[in-house]
Amino acid sequence: MAGPETVQSIYRVLFHNQGQIYELYARSIYQSDLYGFVEVEDYTFGSRSQMLIDPSEDKLRNEFEGVQRSFIPLHSIVRIDEVEKEGTAKITSSDGSTVTPFPMPMPKDRS
Repeated sequence: MAGPETVQSIYRVLFHNQGQIYELYARSIYQSDLYGFVEVEDYTFGSRSQMLIDPSEDKLRNEFEGVQRSFIPLHSIVRIDEVEKEGTAKITSSDGSTVTPFPMPMPKDRS
């Protein structure tokens, strides 16, 4: 008797990081116990057996190599989508983008 197939969800996560927009794919995303953060685990990147390797995806793969879990501030998240299959992870510049980061209060000078 065969049971129903368990399909593991894949999520596309877009977030701001140092003036750029990161687009990553992960299998596990949830609200963190740390207030104001989202936890992202189990990053997925394209297969290394492919003949062509995208340099931006390779840069992300190297940056997140060995990372078990990331805590991303809630205000940095642009969007999270559940997708059917993994796409290409990439970094894009936010210059000229229609995406604007959430305004943050400026710290007061404590002199």
